[in-house]
Amino acid sequence: MKLNTRRTLLIGLAFFSICAFWQMYDTVIPLILRDTFHVGDSLSGAIMAADNVLALVLLPLFGRLSDRTDTRLGKRMPYILFGTACAVALTLMLSGADAPGRFGPFIVLLGLLLVAMGTYRSPAVALMPDVTPKPLRSKANAIINLTGALGAIYALAAVRFLVGTHPDGRADYTGVFVSVAALMAVSVVLLLWRVDENALRRENADPEDEDDAPAGGRLPADKMRSLMLILVSVALWYMGYNAVTTAYSKYFTRMWGDLSGAASCLMIATGGAVVSYVPVGMLSSVLGRKKMILIGVALLAVCFAVTGMITTFGPVVYALFVLVGFAWAAINVNSYPMVVEISRSGDVGKYTGYYYTFSMAAQVLTPILSGWLLEHVGYHTLFPYAAGCVALAFVTMLLVRHGDNRPHAAKSVLEHFDVED
Repeated sequence: MKLNTRRTLLIGLAFFSICAFWQMYDTVIPLILRDTFHVGDSLSGAIMAADNVLALVLLPLFGRLSDRTDTRLGKRMPYILFGTACAVALTLMLSGADAPGRFGPFIVLLGLLLVAMGTYRSPAVALMPDVTPKPLRSKANAIINLTGALGAIYALAAVRFLVGTHPDGRADYTGVFVSVAALMAVSVVLLLWRVDENALRRENADPEDEDDAPAGGRLPADKMRSLMLILVSVALWYMGYNAVTTAYSKYFTRMWGDLSGAASCLMIATGGAVVSYVPVGMLSSVLGRKKMILIGVALLAVCFAVTGMITTFGPVVYALFVLVGFAWAAINVNSYPMVVEISRSGDVGKYTGYYYTFSMAAQVLTPILSGWLLEHVGYHTLFPYAAGCVALAFVTMLLVRHGDNRPHAAKSVLEHFDVED
């Protein structure tokens, strides 16, 4: 059995455009809120968190709706087509609302745009496991995520080269909006033209998916228990990790007085994660997904606990954040595939929505909880809080009995990139 790389690249076009959009959103929207509308940090933060809040409802809803959809275009394609078309139109309209005195229209359009993006994220992610045989999903997922990285790079390049200047001196992001909207439109047209979702689904149907229950039915109690434990684990480690990423700059400057260290440590952690993908994949193929996640969770908890004990900033902090990057890669390389492994072909969208619901809920909740501790107890609580959340995830993952892969020796480097977005 061999992966069709060209076809997988085409399937990844939806994710390619999604990543380009979110990179543009995270980079440009805060600057517009600050420079055009003079929005304060608190309100700006609330606006920027709106996508996570909406995701709690939209991602599981449209993931499940797409499971139940049956059209000549397929299950996922109608949502990808409709969501992208709306997002492209709203992105162009949002660009026109970037002007003083248009804050109300800007916020309305931004809200509608976030809803449009939420309608097809789960269907787009679910498309790959839908049309890819289980033994090849590691390779396919690697290619999908590589397309996502290229999408983010495209948006960053647009920001770098296409930002102009308004007559009043403000940055003009029209070129960025137009270029990303054009990319999204071209991507979905190519996807629709070159990928026959229904044919691919029939070709790659797995009869084992129906062994336990029909699509839409209840899982056996033991598999349901494992699924819930994995999802709770996802929420817990996101609560720990996101607490640190949200408050790290304030913590560094308050506790260690080193702003340069604050600027460098998460970059080092991200770099550590990227360079760890291949070795983590190799280890996962030998040890299995669950054991690799447990190693990552344990290491992450220890790193956070040790960092919380350090009173003076120094090279050891950088070393710890390299290990944090490896640990985070070990966790994320294997977590979403475990959820998909439990799901059946008719329920992939629903289970993708479950995964995003728990990860997004954690990212909404943890800044509030950890922020309360920072303000009312002290900044020394940050890393113990993070370590405690991650340590609880170790306990819940230890009880998981389903969703693992059968360890095998990978035949190519790509097979080691079993990662999710």
